[in-house]
Amino acid sequence: MGIGTVYPAESRSFYDRRTGIPIRQVTRTSAHHHHPFFIIPAYDNAMNRLIFVSHRTGSPQIFAEERNTGQLKQLTDRPDISEWSVHPSRNGKYVFFTAGTSGWRLDLDTLDACELVNFDATEMREKGMVGAAMGTTALSHDDKWWAVRFNVGKESALAIVNTDSGEYNIILQRDSIGHLQFCPDDPNLLYYAGPLTDRVWVINRDGTGNRRLYARNVEKNEWITHETWIPGTRELAFVDWNRGVRCVNVDTGKERQVATFNAWHAICNPNGTMMVADTNFPDIGIITFDPLDEKGEPKTVCYPNASSIGEHWNGPFPYANGPISVYAPQHTHPHPSFSPDGNYIVYTSDRSGYAQIYEATIGG
Repeated sequence: MGIGTVYPAESRSFYDRRTGIPIRQVTRTSAHHHHPFFIIPAYDNAMNRLIFVSHRTGSPQIFAEERNTGQLKQLTDRPDISEWSVHPSRNGKYVFFTAGTSGWRLDLDTLDACELVNFDATEMREKGMVGAAMGTTALSHDDKWWAVRFNVGKESALAIVNTDSGEYNIILQRDSIGHLQFCPDDPNLLYYAGPLTDRVWVINRDGTGNRRLYARNVEKNEWITHETWIPGTRELAFVDWNRGVRCVNVDTGKERQVATFNAWHAICNPNGTMMVADTNFPDIGIITFDPLDEKGEPKTVCYPNASSIGEHWNGPFPYANGPISVYAPQHTHPHPSFSPDGNYIVYTSDRSGYAQIYEATIGG
């Protein structure tokens, strides 16, 4: 078994027992699987493939479900992949990922992996399971620029890589950088998470304009997390755990409330007309809501029954006095996100004892 190995389709369909929504289980092998982090698309824009990570070979490898046949294809076979760095291109040609101290571009037609860039990195991620320790990357919506963070000594560095040539510029070095996201309406603007006590920052692609977009309210002991853009608005939404979702306009600084339920990981569809979120403490299912009406009334799509491990979420902001060690294996979290056409929500659940990938149908 190795690169190019094709596995038979594993999908099965059923209905959520409580909502009646059609669900398709994509993977069934007794091993952990997960789609990319919720701020990263799992599909190309044409929806020819669903990209995911599988541990079925004994280590995390990149796989694709060929959606026209349902067959699963192994795309990588190497021991050093950073599994949360995986980012499919929207044009369907490539998957970008980090492995070792390098950034790689995988051609989805030939399955050749090109070392696009080798960073002068101490290591690619911070220690731990959350935030900057995940090593997520970001691709501009025109597929031309790839944002990658890595460590240089005790500092974090943010590099912008040309996806054709591999040329890159380090545009920022500071104490902590994580969860990178290009603005969907502007390839010259991106968000990054700073330290856990001061997360919400934006910067231009050329390194200018680095600034705090939102300052956490220390007196209220706010827990600001899980930021994501609302397409078409130039607003950055963020979870004010567990009081709901708020957003701030990147140009005017105007803030507004988006929703008031316990949204956990929340993200918009590509049109910016609907958001989806998983929930925790309590788990009330995967929820959709309107991000534009300033009401955000929750509508339950389905109940993933994931274990959603992370006891630190069941209490006040735990990082006020500095970083702490937490146990929060990310494959146990649903991390829902939309398909490009907005008709499906992909999520992960370990309800069977192994993390598997599921797809809920909400339209079409």
